[in-house]
Amino acid sequence: MKEVTFLNPGFFWLFALLPLAIGWYIWKRKKQTASLTISSVNGFKATPSLLGKLKPVLFAFRLLALGFIIVALARPRSVDVDSKTRTTQGIDIVMAVDVSGSMLAKDLKPNRLEALKNVAEDFVDNRPNDRIGLVVYAAESYTKAPVTSDKELVKQAIKSIKYDAGVLQDGTGIGVGLATAINRLKESKAKSRIIILLTDGVNNSGFIDPRMAADMAKEYGIKVYTIGLGTNGKALFPYSINPDGSFNYQMMPVEIDENLMKEIAKKTDGTYFRATSNSKLKSIYDQINKLEKTEIEEQKFYNYDEKFRPWVWAALGLLLAEAVARKTLYRSFI
Repeated sequence: MKEVTFLNPGFFWLFALLPLAIGWYIWKRKKQTASLTISSVNGFKATPSLLGKLKPVLFAFRLLALGFIIVALARPRSVDVDSKTRTTQGIDIVMAVDVSGSMLAKDLKPNRLEALKNVAEDFVDNRPNDRIGLVVYAAESYTKAPVTSDKELVKQAIKSIKYDAGVLQDGTGIGVGLATAINRLKESKAKSRIIILLTDGVNNSGFIDPRMAADMAKEYGIKVYTIGLGTNGKALFPYSINPDGSFNYQMMPVEIDENLMKEIAKKTDGTYFRATSNSKLKSIYDQINKLEKTEIEEQKFYNYDEKFRPWVWAALGLLLAEAVARKTLYRSFI
């Protein structure tokens, strides 16, 4: 049900006049009643007529009509609002995610890869007006989700990320991951094109030099935000797989090529971040979300449905009924 509002609510103050009108009616009625003193009223006994008892109804009609007119003057109406939004500056974003075996390290909870998936899903939810794609890489890379406005497709792709040595050769090919992400954006017509490149290691695989890939991104006008994922010091890393598919872990030093990641970010006018915990990782994605704003133009269309007419017609009906009754049924009454 649409909400009813009043354009001129100040007219409701006129309801304060109704008690005065009632008082005036009672006072006038007493003034119109004459008194006569006689010794006996036996000869005047009569049954009061129904019409006489109902005569105050005429004043009630007039009073109700006045109340209806006041409501009509206040202009009741309902409004239906249609909103249309248009993205005036769209942003295309590709998340390039390292899925090498080291992403199973347990310095983030429950591990680096699962922590990233949770944060990445929230990031997608917070970008309703942008197109987002997903690239995964280890020693090789491939596109897991094209740049699309279908957020559910992207979120399902994020949920399905896992370490699988049978799909990608293990290792960390930062250059091939970045190059694949660039390939997804180079034909984009968006006003702004962004890559979020995340790794937890050093470039030790792939046939594309990361610095050369950064030069490509700069040439295409693509900004790269880089994230180094991992605690400082040592962490529990998987080093072998049991026959049942579970991993064996041991403490190993965390190595991230921060100089390379800083160089890539600086060359493309991006920023380098270091995520050493779950909360820090979430904070980084929140910062990127705030840095890259999409301009939205919203237009609202208001369709008003005026509700005062029924009140006016009701008031006129009551006044007409009162006038007809006064000129017919109560014509002989004083």
